[in-house]
Amino acid sequence: MRPRIILITGGSRSGKSRLALERALDYPRRIFLATAVPLDEEMTLRIKRHREERGSDFVTIEAPVFLAKSIRENAPLADVILIDCLTFWLNNILHTFGHDSPAGEREIQAGIRDFLAVLEERPASLIFVTNEVNMGVVPADPLTRHFVDLAGRLNQDVARQADEVILMTAGIPQILKTDKEDYHGILGSQVPGRSTA
Repeated sequence: MRPRIILITGGSRSGKSRLALERALDYPRRIFLATAVPLDEEMTLRIKRHREERGSDFVTIEAPVFLAKSIRENAPLADVILIDCLTFWLNNILHTFGHDSPAGEREIQAGIRDFLAVLEERPASLIFVTNEVNMGVVPADPLTRHFVDLAGRLNQDVARQADEVILMTAGIPQILKTDKEDYHGILGSQVPGRSTA
């Protein structure tokens, strides 16, 4: 069966990660690629708690910067790779390579292109968690505007290649795109565009 790509987007604390973990449990061999970097003590404790909550259900691998390389290297060991999240990864590459120089921008764009090439390759089923880009507020500084531009384009590029796209709002999945007849019972028969009669 062809590996699938699932994109789960939404606001902070909308239930994205919970749904992604539930969906990944449909596969026998699961890898969790963590992109968050602990920047302070609270974040360190939060990452530790989330790792403990996943327990032995997932092999957890840290992949804060070189995401495409990590997906390719680990795909032979997994039926599904859950990447949580693209927003952290994008933030990491902006700060690692430097957004304010032509050389840094070339590295950032090369990293994004390499990541998008992995989607074409589909080395395993992939579940991506990402934050939906701001809805209407114009960021006040150039770095934030650049980040929002990149994040918006990245989310659109992933969504185009995804088999399923889900928007989480207050813990409720809104199906934006699906190629499946049965949607794993997430919404029962309430799949948009299909009669329930």
